[in-house]
Amino acid sequence: MNNKKQMMTGADIFFESLRLEGVEKIFGYPGGATIKLYEKLYDIDFLEHILTRHEQGATHAAEGYARVTGKPGVVLVTSGPGATNTVTGIADAYMDSIPLVVFTGQVPSKLIGNDAFQEADIVGITRPITKHNFLVRDVKDLASVIRKAFFIASTGRPGPVLVDLPKDVIAAQCEYEYPESIEIRGYKPTLNGNINQIKKAVEVIKKAKRPLLYVGGGVLMSNASKELTEFARKNNIPVTNTLLGLGSFPGIDPLFIGMLGMHGTYYANQAVNNCDVLIAVGARFDDRVTGNTETFASNAYKIHIDIDPTAIDKNVIVDLPIVGDAKIILTELLAELSDKPREDEWWDQIDKWKTACPLEYVRPDNKLRTQYVIERISEKTKGEAIIVSDVGQHQMWVAQYYKFNNPNSHVCSGGLGTMGFSVPASIGAAFGIKDRPIVSINGDGGFQMNIQELTTAVYHKLPIKFFIMNNGFLGMVRQWQELFHEEKYSFTDLRESNPNFTALGEAFGIESFSTDSPEEVDGILDKVFAIKDRPTLVEFKVAKEDLVFPMVPSGGTITDMILKRLNPKRMII
Repeated sequence: MNNKKQMMTGADIFFESLRLEGVEKIFGYPGGATIKLYEKLYDIDFLEHILTRHEQGATHAAEGYARVTGKPGVVLVTSGPGATNTVTGIADAYMDSIPLVVFTGQVPSKLIGNDAFQEADIVGITRPITKHNFLVRDVKDLASVIRKAFFIASTGRPGPVLVDLPKDVIAAQCEYEYPESIEIRGYKPTLNGNINQIKKAVEVIKKAKRPLLYVGGGVLMSNASKELTEFARKNNIPVTNTLLGLGSFPGIDPLFIGMLGMHGTYYANQAVNNCDVLIAVGARFDDRVTGNTETFASNAYKIHIDIDPTAIDKNVIVDLPIVGDAKIILTELLAELSDKPREDEWWDQIDKWKTACPLEYVRPDNKLRTQYVIERISEKTKGEAIIVSDVGQHQMWVAQYYKFNNPNSHVCSGGLGTMGFSVPASIGAAFGIKDRPIVSINGDGGFQMNIQELTTAVYHKLPIKFFIMNNGFLGMVRQWQELFHEEKYSFTDLRESNPNFTALGEAFGIESFSTDSPEEVDGILDKVFAIKDRPTLVEFKVAKEDLVFPMVPSGGTITDMILKRLNPKRMII
């Protein structure tokens, strides 16, 4: 096919447009409304279709692919329940600014609004959780809509875009011409920061005695990790990451002081509260970071660099906003700043906080601790793996104890906090990255939420390491019940209802292991990391009573942290 005008069906236009957009992977599940597309897909050779076992799994897999490659993840599902099953994944991508293009089948145009079989107003349903969405009414518009969808999803602050395809539009014919460029009225992302604001920032940073870099996922999205690292080192500025910013700065660098916020390090949160200049780059001042916004970095001059103008002053009022692409702005700041000596008094204070309250836990005794397992994974992989965590206590321990040395190495559900994310997202990551270990870390609750996707991993022989931190509870909810809800453990105890995870893994055709012994951890890790041609599963039977510390109560001041269990008698459950 070429880009000359010729008569083509909507199905032909669809695939030719994907080819011109450079799409190589598409995650999906067929159905009646998309059957013509799947008929064409049968003969397509430039595109690999990954059949997931649920449409939510398809969207999370596309997210995992997008998060590790930086390319838009692409999804194709049918109408009605096929479309509505994508909603959680779309919302997840929207909250975390992940570029997705989701194509949904739809009933024929003349039946829209008539409650036809497998009809759902997916455009209306997803309007609040997409960056934009389209209902294609005319096959003549299809090529330009697809072009716009990829442009919107991947530029500015990335996000999901949905394209709804009525069955008759897929079958209709028209002359095809793919637009070489696109103009969308009212959508002009700002890339270059205001030069006067940049010069002002330079002067503020030069005078700072206690500067701090607060870095979020926007640095990863703009591919600015190199510039960030150079900027921090050149100016001797300590760096703290958000959950989604982990990996944007090397975890083993002496300038790195860990994650901040609700389960951040004591010293990172104290640094936020005591810095005189806070430089926020690609972060949105999320409530899990700030706690009480009125007390967040209240003594600091705040500089906020972000490509999304609506993020400025949304949660926290800043002193100096710079709207633009983080990579471009950091490059300009680097050009304006000369090497700055270390502020010894500031670093001495940070070191005192580290000494006073380091990250620590009960080291392996007769019980296996999730923190220990994650430390061993970090050591075994030397911080080079792709870690795909699910949601809960283990997610926070990954953030605290795994040392990420590369960008786009930490994949997790941040803003939405979607249990069941890790299994399908690790599959998408495995299709995006072939030369590094892919590790899926789950709790026993979340692992069961999209467990059907193990079939996808087995079928494609993906060498994913599925690790289950089985404490027999919905651990994070139980933690809140213990600390704030009178120890009423309402429906969080899974011990009597959990399956035999190793038998379950074997039923899917996965070589599976289980241990509750700290002494066996290294041997099992060595064994599974040596297997590179198929998935493996390990159940770690970890301590049931462990809580994630430090912890800031919801809405509290981030320096007013709970550092240890309030009632030591609750050590046994």
